[in-house]
Amino acid sequence: MPGTARKRAIVIGGSMSGLLAGLMLRRAGWQVDVYERVASELSGRGAGIVAQPELIEKLRGVGLDPTGLGVHITMRKIIDAKGDLVVEMDCPQVLTSWERAYRMLRDGFPPSHYHRGRAFQSFTQDAHGVTASFADGGTETADLLVGADGIRSNVRAQFLPDLMPLYAGYVAWRSLVNEDAMSPGTRRDVFGTMTFGLPPGEQFLGYPVAGPDNDLRPGHRRYNVIWYRPADEHTQLKDLLTDAKGVTHTISIPPPLIRPEKIAEIRDAAERLLAPQFREVVRLMDELVLQPIYDLETPKMAFGRVAIIGDAAFVARPHVGAGVTKAADDAAALAAALEQAGDVESGLLRFEAERLPVGRQIIQYARRLGAYLQAQQTAEEQALSAQHSIPQAVLAETALMDFLHH
Repeated sequence: MPGTARKRAIVIGGSMSGLLAGLMLRRAGWQVDVYERVASELSGRGAGIVAQPELIEKLRGVGLDPTGLGVHITMRKIIDAKGDLVVEMDCPQVLTSWERAYRMLRDGFPPSHYHRGRAFQSFTQDAHGVTASFADGGTETADLLVGADGIRSNVRAQFLPDLMPLYAGYVAWRSLVNEDAMSPGTRRDVFGTMTFGLPPGEQFLGYPVAGPDNDLRPGHRRYNVIWYRPADEHTQLKDLLTDAKGVTHTISIPPPLIRPEKIAEIRDAAERLLAPQFREVVRLMDELVLQPIYDLETPKMAFGRVAIIGDAAFVARPHVGAGVTKAADDAAALAAALEQAGDVESGLLRFEAERLPVGRQIIQYARRLGAYLQAQQTAEEQALSAQHSIPQAVLAETALMDFLHH
C-alpha cells in the first residue's frame, strides 16, 4: 500500500489457494504467515489439474518457473464403447497433478512462515487489526486475514454459518494409473491425449500427468482418471459415503474407508459400459477416490479485514477446469486491490466487487456443462443436457475457460 509501513497478513489454509495468496501478497510487500491445520505434509490423492494459461502466467508473476509444470498435449478425442475414434480436435494444453503444482508453490514459499498443525478456530477484528485464535491456544494478530481453507471453510462459517455446499446429483471416481502398467496398445490409443468416453448419462475421461516424485519422463508418468456417474443424494450417495462400520460421512469419505463392494461395483460397471482401453485402465486402478460433486456460491467475499478466496468462496463443478486457476486469479486480484486502496477494508471491497461476478459466472457455466450427469433434472436442465452432452460440445467446452473472455 502506498506510503504505509509493511503490513502483516494471516492466511488460513496451507493448500494451493493459501500458498497462492501468500506468494501474491509477499510479492506486493506484505509480511505473510500461512497456517495449516494438518500436521503432516498435504497430499492430493488422485487429483489431476489442467494448468490453464492464466495459472501459468500467475506462477511466472510470483517468480516461479512453470517450465516443468506438467505434460504438454496437443489433442483431445472421444472414443466409443468399442474403442473406436468418434471425434477429435486440436487443443494444446498443459496437464499436471495436484502434487506437482502444490510442490512448486510450497517450495516457493518461505518455510519459516508456513506453520503446520495449527488448526484455526475463530477470530475477532476491530478498526486496528484482526486476531486469529487456534486450537492449540495460540493467537496471531495481523492487519488482514485471508480464509483459504476450502469447501469446509471455518473462516466462512463464522460469517455465513448457514451456507452449505449443494450436492450436484453425481459423483466422480478418480484414480492415478502408472503409465508403464498400461499395455502398449492402450498407451498408444489414450495416453497422449485428453480422451473421453460417454456412456449414456455419464462421462469418463483420462489424461497424462507427472509420475511419482513429479517425474515427467516418458514411461514414468501417470494417467489421471475421472469417471462421472449419477448418484441420488438420499439413496446412492448416502450408501457410497457409508463405511464398513455403518458410519455415514459428510461431504466426502477417506479412500481407505470406501467399502470393497462399492469398488467392485465400479469395476463391474466398467466391464459393461466402457471402451476396451478404459476397461483396462479401471482394472489397473489401485486406490480409487470418491468425489461427490458440489456447488458452493458465496454472496460475499469481504468481511471487514477478512477475505475468503478459492474454494472457501466458490466451488465449481470440475468440468470447467477452473479450480486452481480461479484461486490464483482471486489471490492476484486481492493483492492488487489492497495495493490500489488506501486501507484494508476498502481494498477488500474492491476485491469483492471484481471477483464475485466472476465466481458466479464460473458456477453457472459449470452447472450447464454438468447438467446431463445429474441423477434428477429439471426441464431446463434436460434442455441443457441436450446441448452440452453431444460429443462435439464435450470436446469444445470441457476444461477450457474461453467463456470468461466472451
